[in-house]
Amino acid sequence: MNTFLPYGHQMIDDEDIAAVVQALRSDFLTTGPAVELFESDICAYTGTAHGLAVSSGTAALHAAMHALGIKEGDEVIVPAITFAATSNAVLYCGGNTVFADVEADTLLIDPQAVEAAITPRTKAIIGVDYAGQPCNWDALRRIADRHGLALVADACHAIGGEYNGRKVGTLADVTVFSFHPVKHITTGEGGMAVTNDAALAARMRAFRGHGITTTAAEREKMGGWYYEMVELGYNYRITDFQCALGSSQLKKLDGWIEIRNALATLYDAAFAGTAVAPLARRDGVRHAYHLYVVRTPERDAVFKRMRDAQIGVNVHYIPVYLHPYYRELGYAKGLCPVAEAAYAEILTLPMWAGMQRDEIERVVQLLERQ
Repeated sequence: MNTFLPYGHQMIDDEDIAAVVQALRSDFLTTGPAVELFESDICAYTGTAHGLAVSSGTAALHAAMHALGIKEGDEVIVPAITFAATSNAVLYCGGNTVFADVEADTLLIDPQAVEAAITPRTKAIIGVDYAGQPCNWDALRRIADRHGLALVADACHAIGGEYNGRKVGTLADVTVFSFHPVKHITTGEGGMAVTNDAALAARMRAFRGHGITTTAAEREKMGGWYYEMVELGYNYRITDFQCALGSSQLKKLDGWIEIRNALATLYDAAFAGTAVAPLARRDGVRHAYHLYVVRTPERDAVFKRMRDAQIGVNVHYIPVYLHPYYRELGYAKGLCPVAEAAYAEILTLPMWAGMQRDEIERVVQLLERQ
């Protein structure tokens, strides 16, 4: 019997393990030097000034919404095809999510749909680099600047990606990454927000630690104990041993993205001229290929057949507003027809840096038997 082939999987080697062990043997298990090092490593890699490591990509999104001052009555535009956390972070702050439709060929947020969704209550746009491909950030920036809106990049799929020669991380006012095990690099659970805006960074940093303006380490250096909570924050801290793993993993990121692109090329060649349609890839981008997504007729039947054969295909994603919780908020089917049509056909195929050519061939051979 074939072994199960997951759609994504972490890559851990002896260097990673040694880095974690070193952190565990240090004096700091949390809020220590490994956290600061990981933040500086990510900033150096992306070319940004400030990084805030937190407990998850969702926590980073929440911190970004808080730092931007999203509050009750404010509207934030979000693509219909994304993980629910992108929209949930808006709700956490009391805001309202306005869903914009996506481009049929890429499933990236459609700038024309964004423009049409803007109202006097709109405060921000969140672009999602779906599957690892950067959005049309030039168009989104023009829209945001014309209307005086904040621009946020949910790049949880796209660390290491590039858009017209610029690194993901530098394309929006705040960019958010995830380090879940199925992502390019992992800290187990974890995330980060990066920005070039010092004020936004300071507000997110306080938000990570209960809304308190100084950390215990900073107070220790000053030789004092006094601190002030200036706003309602959360405990979104991340540990030193997680960040030690992240710094170790980051050294291998570029090589892993090259492997992912090579695997995508194999898939592309195999599906050329067939009923299986990969998503389009835009010129001028370095695709990070967190996911390899195709559109295929009779998706549900294909999904079952692949799973029965121990191939861990998946679906990313149901349009957020079709989840029961959002339906109860008043969102209705038909809101974003392009996203809904795509949802009926999309299938995520296995894609991770440890995959071998024969595993790609196994996926392709089964998928083409339609």
